[in-house]
Amino acid sequence: MHMAHTVISEIQKDLLSGNTSCRKIVEGFLKRIEEKKSLNAFLEVFTESALKKADEIDAKIKSSSPLGRLGGAVIAIKDNICYKDHKLSASSKILEGFTSLYSSTVVERLLQEDAIIIGRTNCDEFAMGSSNENSAFGNVLNPHDTTRVPGGSSGGSATAVAANLCHAALGSDTGGSIRQPASFCGVVGMKPTYGSVSRWGLIAYASSFDQIGPLTNTVEDAELILDVIAGADEYDNTCTSPRPNGHPSPAGEGKGVRSIAYLKDCIDHPGLNPEIKKRLEEIIAELKKQGHTVEPVDFPYLDYLVPAYYVLTTAEASSNLARFDGIRYGYQSKNATDLESTYRKSRSEGFGTEVKRRIMLGTFVLSSGYYDAYYSQGQKVRRVLRDKTNNILEKYDFILSPTTPGTAFKHGDVKDPIQMYLEDIFTVLANLTGLPAISLPLGKDSKSLPFGIQLMGKKFGDKEMLAFAKKLAKA
Repeated sequence: MHMAHTVISEIQKDLLSGNTSCRKIVEGFLKRIEEKKSLNAFLEVFTESALKKADEIDAKIKSSSPLGRLGGAVIAIKDNICYKDHKLSASSKILEGFTSLYSSTVVERLLQEDAIIIGRTNCDEFAMGSSNENSAFGNVLNPHDTTRVPGGSSGGSATAVAANLCHAALGSDTGGSIRQPASFCGVVGMKPTYGSVSRWGLIAYASSFDQIGPLTNTVEDAELILDVIAGADEYDNTCTSPRPNGHPSPAGEGKGVRSIAYLKDCIDHPGLNPEIKKRLEEIIAELKKQGHTVEPVDFPYLDYLVPAYYVLTTAEASSNLARFDGIRYGYQSKNATDLESTYRKSRSEGFGTEVKRRIMLGTFVLSSGYYDAYYSQGQKVRRVLRDKTNNILEKYDFILSPTTPGTAFKHGDVKDPIQMYLEDIFTVLANLTGLPAISLPLGKDSKSLPFGIQLMGKKFGDKEMLAFAKKLAKA
């Protein structure tokens, strides 16, 4: 049975040669998901619709009709991505039992290319978290060590791929929510350039940061899925196709020698695991041996990344989550007696602790008397960070850094919210600047826990970054 840890193109070869069928592949995954249900990666498995889609593709193959680019690929979607007539909750009690009335643009594009969507994956509530311990429906476990977290917020998607429960998964990345769990679970996780993939049908956390992207076993599969889901969308006016077909020009893609910057402030950070630092230094040495220019650069703003990120994202979250009021849809408190108590009690009872914390933080930074001191200042810092990063990328092709300060920590080990927020210190830069970034599973620590190395590229330079990531992964 060909399931995960296989390039999608190889699955298609087996399908077209008659060695297997989509139904057999889906049935194999359904069995494995049941066997591994203790991981709590899936909140719901779409058995009926997945098997129906599998039969449709098998019929296509039998009739020699052209197969879509993702034909036979079994993909899971994070529980904040809409799929018509299927439930979604953003892992929150406030949306428990809600059924989507339409499909997101990314889901439509996957289905058009004959992908099979097998279920919705658990995540931190409303994508707010770095450990997947904030879900209203229980923690997701790391398949490499079930006493440890898978990372967040797309922890269910990362675990599903790492545990061979699907070929690939979609997650959303607001400050590292694809790349951090990819690092902890030992898979590939990519955040595309902001505006390259439509957010239509993604439950919003922070609209100027959120981006949908793939979690896969190989860079090739990440590239294939990105090719399918990227491109302009009439329903999302922040989404654009900067060049024909939505892809950047291939300038330099075949270039053998590249220039790479690594941030000295990241590699010398006191919180960085020494084993990750050593592995990054080995990769730098290997790249130099291959003839690439790899040089350290100063980035004196590292300590400003997390504060700027949380000021701005909580402000946007406060605004976006105001729509969940207990009136129009979702959870409504049974203890409410009038309109005001309906709002107050429904939100107090329906939202979890971390979501309420971020809503309150965001409301505070937007409040009269504090707006200029916090939100306006945060936007100015964001501009400084963007300009500095773009200046680096004018001289260098890519920026290399650790994905995370350490490997997966144990459930319950990080209790201080500030310490949890600092887990995002190396990933939030890509979201603050809107640049593409990818985490590659290039190391393991002495406990055999995986960790990722992050590569960041130029705006709309996703294809160029992926081309080099393929070489880096092979090397």
